[in-house]
Amino acid sequence: MANILHIDSSPRGERSHSRKLTADFISEWLGKHPGDQVTYRDLGIHPVPLVDEPWIAAIYTPEDKRTPEMQTILRVSDELIAELLKSDVIAFGVPMYNFGLPAGFKAYIDQIVRVGRTFDGQTFQGLVKGKKVYVLMSAGQQYSPGGPMASFNQVEPYLKTIFGFIGITDIHFVAVATGGGDEILEQTRVQANEEIKKLTAEAA
Repeated sequence: MANILHIDSSPRGERSHSRKLTADFISEWLGKHPGDQVTYRDLGIHPVPLVDEPWIAAIYTPEDKRTPEMQTILRVSDELIAELLKSDVIAFGVPMYNFGLPAGFKAYIDQIVRVGRTFDGQTFQGLVKGKKVYVLMSAGQQYSPGGPMASFNQVEPYLKTIFGFIGITDIHFVAVATGGGDEILEQTRVQANEEIKKLTAEAA
C-alpha cells in the first residue's frame, strides 16, 4: 500500500483545468492501486503562509534552542514536510501563471525546502528520497517541450531544479493548453488523459 499526496494549487474551483487533471490522475491511480491511501491539500483555497523574517530565524535556530513561539511559527512547515516525507507518490495540480508558478504553490515550496529537513545544509544534498512526482499542468498555450511556446515555460525547469535539489528526480509532467481554442483544449486534454493512463499503468 502506498501513500499518495494530492495537492491542488489553482484558486479556481470547478473551472480549473489543473484540478480536473489531478482528479483524473487520482481516479486512474486508485483504479489500478485500490488499496492506496490519499492525503489531500488545497493550496488554492487554503494557502500556506509566506516565508518571513521570524520563519527564517526559526529554521536557523537549533531545534533544542527554539522558543515556543518559533515552534508555532514552524508548525505549518513541519506539517507540510511530514506529509511530503510520508508520501510515496505526489500529484501536484499546477496552473501556469505568467510563464511560472502561482504564488500559492511557490509559498508551499518555500515552506518545504528547508535546511536540515529536506536538504543538508553542509553538503547541499537532498534528503527526500524514493518519491514519484507527477505535475498536472494547465497553461494558456502549448508550452510543453516541442510545443510552439516551449521556451516560455518556466514551470518545468524550475520544478525539476527545486525538487531535484531536495532529492526528488523521478518527476513527470502532463499538461493541457487552455488558450488556443476549444479544439486545442480538447486535443491536449485527450493527450493528457492518455499520458495519465500510461503513467499510472507503468507504476503498477
